Amino acid sequence: MRIEGSYDLPQERERIFALLVDEEVLRRCVPGCEKLVREGADRFAATLQAGLGPVSGRYEGTVTISEREPPGKLALAIEGTGKLGWLKGKGVLRLDEGGSGGTRVVYRGDVQVGGSIAGVGQRMIQGAALAMAGQFFAALQAEAKAAAEARPPPRQGLLRNLLRWIAASLRRWWR
Repeated sequence: MRIEGSYDLPQERERIFALLVDEEVLRRCVPGCEKLVREGADRFAATLQAGLGPVSGRYEGTVTISEREPPGKLALAIEGTGKLGWLKGKGVLRLDEGGSGGTRVVYRGDVQVGGSIAGVGQRMIQGAALAMAGQFFAALQAEAKAAAEARPPPRQGLLRNLLRWIAASLRRWWR
């Protein structure tokens, strides 16, 4: 299954790239992240609580950064397993110059799922993945804003990030 999209952030590419490789920031921003531990320079062990309705659970796996081209590109590979199935994926984040000195993050990836979670259906999985991506980028935007203003990191959480994503989506839609 293919997942792709883009998200506009008002901060410069260098700041966004630095946040994307910061393990503390990722731990706070990734929806459902319970654990994210660096195992090497470009490898993390992760535990996520995720799912779709009755097909939800805890998944453990790894995230590997396979290509780093600061501040323009980051390629990732993920693998994870849980009681309800498994997933493997590869993706690329491209950071392009946006309007007014901002950054447009363009993401594209391929994901394979198996087990009970695969029975949910591709459209539902794809929709949930896009919603999680939106929540992640909304949380990342809050982190970038706090860093630019030299404030402590903002409070994150599933509900807060969902509301940030909804607000950002509405702002983009009404432009």
